[in-house]
Amino acid sequence: MRIVVFCPSAVGDATMATPTFRAVRDGFPEASIACVVKPNTAAVLEGGPWFNETILFHPGSKNKNLRSAAVIRLLKYRRFDIALLLPNTFRTAAIALLGGVKRRIGYDRYARGLLLTDRLVPPRDSRRKLTPTPIVPYYLEIARRLGLAVTSTRLELYTTADDEAAADAAFDSLGIERNRRVIAINTGGAFGPAKNWPIEHFAKLARRLGDETDSTVLVVCGPGERDNARAIVARADHRRVVTFADRPLGIGLSKACVKRSSLLITTDSGPRHFATAFGVPVLTIFGPTHIAWTRTYHPHAMHIYHPVDCGPCQRPECPLGHHRCMRDLTPDRVFQAAIRMLTQKQNRSLSNENNSILNANI
Repeated sequence: MRIVVFCPSAVGDATMATPTFRAVRDGFPEASIACVVKPNTAAVLEGGPWFNETILFHPGSKNKNLRSAAVIRLLKYRRFDIALLLPNTFRTAAIALLGGVKRRIGYDRYARGLLLTDRLVPPRDSRRKLTPTPIVPYYLEIARRLGLAVTSTRLELYTTADDEAAADAAFDSLGIERNRRVIAINTGGAFGPAKNWPIEHFAKLARRLGDETDSTVLVVCGPGERDNARAIVARADHRRVVTFADRPLGIGLSKACVKRSSLLITTDSGPRHFATAFGVPVLTIFGPTHIAWTRTYHPHAMHIYHPVDCGPCQRPECPLGHHRCMRDLTPDRVFQAAIRMLTQKQNRSLSNENNSILNANI
């Protein structure tokens, strides 16, 4: 059996697809399973046990070996039996068809139904409008079409030895002691500026966390958020508020740093899902995006938002220009929520410690 899985291109969506990857691997332990994934997203999945082969794909790349024609040729050569199309795009269905994949499973969206052998109908309301549906079970329905048992919605990710070494070097260069509690802050994502909480709010929050929690506050970022991360640290002006923005950046470094944190405070972006996958408590600041689309069933997650009449609008930029859904959410509200989460984590740790002592004495 040869199976090819077309992976989502967004970092967060790829992480939310990991329960589906696990279901396919568990259901076909002897199969040869490949993933088709964009190069920048491939780093999210590094170290995972789901795939035998990674096929890098980017339709707009200058490297012709990453474009559609090259992937089609490779699919023909590999003679895949089944394609699972997690992205909803017409292009992925066309590539699977032209690549000679016998069975093509995906949602009937964007006029691609005739290209599929197994068409799933997305949830819609009485007006035929898409119903907000969490992405995790949305993807798992594709695995169920194969008759696979779905036993868990748990997200999972892994770090490599190189990821951990990069985090060690970053912590050492920033003077972060291994036994000190770290609160990670993530500033934004690729969706658009509407998701961004104001820099001045982040700076006030970071400074107060540094003052009142005796924690190191680590501002994580990708290449596109370097300037924002530096600005937060500069405005916070606190010795325990730091960032690795001036170091070589990568998804692996971000994963390893989130994994080591006691709490992540983030906008609705990819690293939010890293925290879920590693079991790290996460406080997510929502603005223009609908919480229902990205619910991850994390038992130690809290969502905070400021309700407005115009939201959630699902727009990358505020169409009215005021951005009140984020600007009116105060640093004090987020700080109080963070303190509640840290207290809950401390109570869980004490409870686990007491249980361990009790079991040792039995």
